[in-house]
Amino acid sequence: MLQSIRNGSRSWGAKIIIGLMVAAMALFGVESLFSAFGRDPNQVASVNGEPIMRQQVEVEVQRAMRSGQVPPEQERALRNDVLDQLITQELLGQYADDGGFHLSDEQIDQVIVTLPEFQDGQGRFNADIFRNQLGRAGYTPLAFREELRNDLKRSYLQQGLAQSDFVLPSERERMLALQNQQRSFRYVMLDQGDIDFNPSVTDEQVSDYYDTHPERFERPEQVKVEYVVIDRQEMAESVEVDDAALRRAYRAQSQTSDRQMSHIMVTFGDERSREEAKARAEQALAAIEGGESFEQVAQEYSDDTASAEQGGDLGVVSPGIMGEAFDDAAFSLAEGETSGLVEMGNAFHVLRVTSVEGPSFEEQRESLEQTAALDEVNDDFNRQVQRLIDESFAADDLQSVAEDLGLTLYQTDWITRDGGTGVLSEPGVMDEAFTDDVLEEGYNSQVIELDDDRRLVLRAADHRDATLLPLDEVRSDIEGYVAAAQRQNALQEEAQRLIEALRDDESVDIDWQEASDISRQGPTTLPATLVDGVFAMPRPVDGDSSYASVLMPASVAVVALDSVSTPESGEGDQASEFVARISEQLRAQAAVQGLIEQLRDDADIER
Repeated sequence: MLQSIRNGSRSWGAKIIIGLMVAAMALFGVESLFSAFGRDPNQVASVNGEPIMRQQVEVEVQRAMRSGQVPPEQERALRNDVLDQLITQELLGQYADDGGFHLSDEQIDQVIVTLPEFQDGQGRFNADIFRNQLGRAGYTPLAFREELRNDLKRSYLQQGLAQSDFVLPSERERMLALQNQQRSFRYVMLDQGDIDFNPSVTDEQVSDYYDTHPERFERPEQVKVEYVVIDRQEMAESVEVDDAALRRAYRAQSQTSDRQMSHIMVTFGDERSREEAKARAEQALAAIEGGESFEQVAQEYSDDTASAEQGGDLGVVSPGIMGEAFDDAAFSLAEGETSGLVEMGNAFHVLRVTSVEGPSFEEQRESLEQTAALDEVNDDFNRQVQRLIDESFAADDLQSVAEDLGLTLYQTDWITRDGGTGVLSEPGVMDEAFTDDVLEEGYNSQVIELDDDRRLVLRAADHRDATLLPLDEVRSDIEGYVAAAQRQNALQEEAQRLIEALRDDESVDIDWQEASDISRQGPTTLPATLVDGVFAMPRPVDGDSSYASVLMPASVAVVALDSVSTPESGEGDQASEFVARISEQLRAQAAVQGLIEQLRDDADIER
């Protein structure tokens, strides 16, 4: 079970860090998600008494709008969809709890250490990275674990329900036939050049459109922002780091890396005394320092005959395998270096690092330079940040602060809560711009920690409330919308006229384009909208073509569907396997959806 949970976790690990709930925590704070006394004014719904807060909805809406995949006029519908999704998540979580589904702390911990967001460059869990990531997002480890636990329970519940369903052979065959179906048709695209039509937009039509689509002409609340940024990486760009310092840093960085080792071992005990063994080991070391190869000296002096035959090669050694004395010597050496005498047990050893696992010094040079430069300016950065804290708190503007600290004062045009770009688009920044202290009182903001290397302070330079734009201001836009709708209607009427003439066997002059054996998912240069429309048409009857129009983005297609065929599919071929997977997915989706509908019917949902 744990392995299944681990596998499922990989697809949503990043979502937990940078997705809906993390953004909500970062933007609004953990405490703002809950209210202990009655219905919080920010509560938009409740599911069996459990609240869903406005902030949760707004953060997800903002993410979708910023992606550019949702047009502004669909924001209201998107908000309703997001709320429905959050209600569904709450229902599934409650159902899992009622069913006694439980994940132990140990299971959650084992999932956390596998998430790449918390791992270092070697793919190992790093506690400092874990704490830093959560801190930036406004999460405590406990809060994150609980959110992860809830998300896992919902995910695993749905997986279990989906995997318990099955598909009948007849259903699979039907799906395969539909998937393999091919259609041959003729089509012609009608655009505005095919009709004699001049749009005529009246004041009444403009006014009606304005009244029926107010959401398209709402200007949200906006501010103009001034801000300054202290950036440690920019400060580090002017720092030069000498090569010796870089090599010291590389050696320190490589001290925990696995390495290929060789050794010469001289034992003492029954056959030779400790002093004799030490003297022999010193002779071996002197021979190496005198220019003899390590391999030759190992063959001559080493009592470890197995490795001596291989020039002293021990293979790849990891820290903690050979003991503390070995580690202290071996992992302080750079590639190609040889140790002094190392006493372990009843033997003296001379160690050599043949190679260090991982990137070479030259491969790491650039990152080492960056790290060293950042360390070099660390004190200056901290002093600058403290000055920014002190001066921005006391100042009545940002211009003087920028001048005193030698910073650039940036200024924006009008932007909304979710309209910031660059650093202003980072979590929590624009919310700070709309706080009462900044917006109403006119203060500089608190110092905002963007990440380990950047600090920002902003100020509202100007502000205007949300408003419905005056009709005269958007009249030209509306006239364009109405005219485009009139042209599209005229094209549809022309398409319908042609279709009726074709059905009546009248002579129609159409320059048809041919499309043969087109499948639903097969490769084609035809527009997807056209193909979807063709596969929505009824089959031709008695050898006659069937006709329909398909609405395109800026045109209308007239389609004559001539034939429908279903090629034979061999058992076990790729198409059959694909359809089998699709059938199972559809049944699984139906099972999950059925559960969700049942839970909704039985739940006490207020919104």
